[in-house]
Amino acid sequence: NQYKPTCKPYVDYREMLGHGDVDAVIIATPPHWHTLPAIAACEAGKDIYLQKPMTLHLAESLAVKNAVKKHNVISQIGTQIHAGENYRRIVELVRAGNLGKISVVRTFNVMNQGPGGVGHDPNTTPPEGMDWDFWVGPAPMRPYNAILAANSYNHGSWMDFSGGWTPGMAPHIIDLPVWGLDLGYPTNVSCSGGRYCVDDDGDAYDTQEILWQYPNMTMTWMSTLANSYGFDLGSGTPARRLGIYFHGVNGTMYCNYGMYKIVPEGDRMDGLQPPEKSIPPSPGHEREWLDCIKNRQQPSCSVFYHTKVDVPLVLANLSYKLGRSIRFDPATESIVGDAQAAKAAIPEYRDPWKFPAEYL
Repeated sequence: NQYKPTCKPYVDYREMLGHGDVDAVIIATPPHWHTLPAIAACEAGKDIYLQKPMTLHLAESLAVKNAVKKHNVISQIGTQIHAGENYRRIVELVRAGNLGKISVVRTFNVMNQGPGGVGHDPNTTPPEGMDWDFWVGPAPMRPYNAILAANSYNHGSWMDFSGGWTPGMAPHIIDLPVWGLDLGYPTNVSCSGGRYCVDDDGDAYDTQEILWQYPNMTMTWMSTLANSYGFDLGSGTPARRLGIYFHGVNGTMYCNYGMYKIVPEGDRMDGLQPPEKSIPPSPGHEREWLDCIKNRQQPSCSVFYHTKVDVPLVLANLSYKLGRSIRFDPATESIVGDAQAAKAAIPEYRDPWKFPAEYL
């Protein structure tokens, strides 16, 4: 209500994008609704701030990136932890080489919803004034569920509307090793898991393990909704916990959003000094985007950077869906030797919505 006199609500994003006095948009819809508004905004010449997860499918990720490039708009993905000082210090430490050659990075996000999950609601009647058909949009139609529709936390319990908790949280977490180690795309992705403990109205996994193979190292991901043990980063009373472990030949560094600690391998780090600060502070993730709209330079988490975060995640969920590893060619941004997987990487939108294949 604070901005009611000057803020006009719209039922359909396409109507809003048709206004010439709109310069830029923030897309904070449920994840299944990220791609179409983002590309439509690009086509309308609007700069975009797109909340994570950037997309849910490989073809969507590439299409959004190509639309930003074609229409020369400014883009920022909403991984605001990237703007924090702690991540900057960790990147400097990784790049300084004090840990030695890093061969493995382990990442995780854990919590304990079990066994009740987000609950049950037998009511399938949308509230008055809600266009459920439009809310579902390009996703497969399903009956209305008040728990699903309530908030972004709950979206994570339904695959079609979020891809589970991994696409929601991993962008913040694997962003750090992607940044610090300057990772490109993985060449092989394997994912396993299932719905073993949680019993609620959702259908997403409560346990997921991912293995990403890069040319010179391996990265792993662990997600669970059934146990919140966070190793060195917390345990005890159930809570959401997350972390990243960098394993180098000289030592290990573990960290999260707000801290880091180095555990040397014996005396191998004796005499090594932490690097000087070299990465300038962020003006703020949203402020950076606004400044870049003015100077027409892409910000730090544009789609051109963030596809290196998003593509590993969408490939992992594809591996989970198909029950086998996915080989990926970074040079051609394509799946190798698996026609079924390549086809499944392009989502089938529900009529009348059409996937914008012209951007592939």
